Amino acid sequence: MNRAFVPLIAGAVLLCGCVIHTATGPVQYDSSSIERDASELVHVNLNMGVGDLRVGTGTGKLMQAYFTYNVLAWKPVVRYTPGHLTVEQSGENHGHAGGAKYDWDLRFGRETALDLDANFGAGSAQLDLGALNLRTVNVHMGVGKLDMDLRGSPKHDYSVRIQGGVGEASVRLPADAGVFATAHGGIGEIRARGLRKEGDHWVNDAHDRAKVQIRVDVQGGIGQITLIGDSE
Repeated sequence: MNRAFVPLIAGAVLLCGCVIHTATGPVQYDSSSIERDASELVHVNLNMGVGDLRVGTGTGKLMQAYFTYNVLAWKPVVRYTPGHLTVEQSGENHGHAGGAKYDWDLRFGRETALDLDANFGAGSAQLDLGALNLRTVNVHMGVGKLDMDLRGSPKHDYSVRIQGGVGEASVRLPADAGVFATAHGGIGEIRARGLRKEGDHWVNDAHDRAKVQIRVDVQGGIGQITLIGDSE
């Protein structure tokens, strides 16, 4: 086994195997909204230790967020200063506990440009980002599953970087924009559908002619990486 992945595996064992006792209670339903301001670009930092994360569009505000949880110590915290938005899980010891429920549903407006950083330790993430005004996307996942949908009609170039831990990552790519994708798996499988391989990377049919280009770099730890062209 590659020694570089020993710490990763050890961390996965800790996350999956340790039972951390947390006090659950009645399910709480909270919401938070951030109005648009004069910021042309906003850096968004999402930090979730454990749970289910959904990101998409569907608001005229900068962000409309809905939270569902039953561990009071994990109450989500939202902070905003012009140009910088942070949403994070409060407390410590974000281990899976029996009966724990923790979901975020985050909706962003299409007008403001976003640098999006998402970090989640254990759980699942559904990121429907194709309709957003993206500049950069960086995702760090620990143990779980990532489904990212970039299908849409972007107006400018942007880059996506995914660093996977133990789990699966699936990325759907647009047809109208040019796509240049690289994927490096530590232990696991790399699949690419609807794309053609050129050397050590994959491109779509629009790569040589499209004015807008998207660069995707996926680095997997343990698991499966799937890149899906929009024609699939």
